[in-house]
Amino acid sequence: MFKKVTFIIITFLFLVKSSGQEVNFSEEVSYLKKQGTDPISYVIKKFNDYDFVILGEDHAIKNNLDFVKQLIPELYTAGVYTLGMEFGAYEKQSVVDSLVQSEIYNAQLVRDVMYFYNVGWAYKEYMDIYKVVWEFNKSLPPDSRKFRILNISYQYDWSEFSGIPTPENMLKVFHKGPPNMFRAKVVDQEIGKKDDKILLLVGIPHAFTKYQQASLSANSDDFCTFENGSLGNILYEKYPSKVFSIFLHGPFYNKPNKTPFLLSPAFGNIEKIVALYDNKSVGFDLRDTPLGNLRDDSIYAICYPGFRLDQLFDGYIFLVPFEKMKNCSIDLDFFKGKDWSATKIQLPDPHWHGEVNNFDEYWMQIRSYGDVKSRYEPLINK
Repeated sequence: MFKKVTFIIITFLFLVKSSGQEVNFSEEVSYLKKQGTDPISYVIKKFNDYDFVILGEDHAIKNNLDFVKQLIPELYTAGVYTLGMEFGAYEKQSVVDSLVQSEIYNAQLVRDVMYFYNVGWAYKEYMDIYKVVWEFNKSLPPDSRKFRILNISYQYDWSEFSGIPTPENMLKVFHKGPPNMFRAKVVDQEIGKKDDKILLLVGIPHAFTKYQQASLSANSDDFCTFENGSLGNILYEKYPSKVFSIFLHGPFYNKPNKTPFLLSPAFGNIEKIVALYDNKSVGFDLRDTPLGNLRDDSIYAICYPGFRLDQLFDGYIFLVPFEKMKNCSIDLDFFKGKDWSATKIQLPDPHWHGEVNNFDEYWMQIRSYGDVKSRYEPLINK
């Protein structure tokens, strides 16, 4: 009799817990059903109220880049004529402008433009964006305004980098100043001062607007110091009512010295909630919404007690769960006509990576970074 009663109690508690979990997410799922928008419409509608819409991505995810390509004609129809790309040097802007309006598409020229900015960025989908814009411009009437890709970065110089990231060494690398300050100046000059609009595709740390990433400091209040130097921070400071940041679903870094290295946002609850929404692609606001109230304990929570998603970004786009994210393709012609000795001295961020001595070893490193299944393995098989 005792065993039977114990079994009934345990079963009841399990059912209550399971039911409670559903109740905990019912508000979030209901919000998605009522307010969630297909991702393309979500981005386009934001330009009704904002001039600068920033997409923060984890790099080299095919799904994200395919999504950006799909946005091109919709942006144009909405009166947004420029896509800003982190992976591109402004020194080549005149080349890019000519390329996307030329009669004949030049794939090798695109490789050269990408190589000029980052000698290892051989991921085809980034370069394919140039082709999609070229194709779209070809479809427009001859006298119409053409869509533009704006390269917002500049070419860094790693040739004299000694391996130690001191201020003196980094000043040689970033010889035109802090990259995000440079990017903000380009965007302001090309878009802000012309009262125009732009969609910006950048890495997650460059997309923060209101959020300021914290680090520990022995001489600061509560041992925290806050940075406001991201591209989004700088634009938001100058245009506080015109900037909107959107996170493209991806991983968050864990806090230092904690495992696993990558975390699923909001303790994995975003994936759980959207699974209850049948894993449909969806865009949704974070600020003042049930999903924005979700807690998170990633690196972004450092110095932010009770950290919530709405403190990080304004909006969120969920395209697919981690298990359905795909690798970018590798352009095997990327190093066509390139010399290894000239390439090696410009390898980006060499203090983050192991030594490479030839193109074969570098290809292994490029492929390894682009291997999403391996990179996200802790998130997929958790």
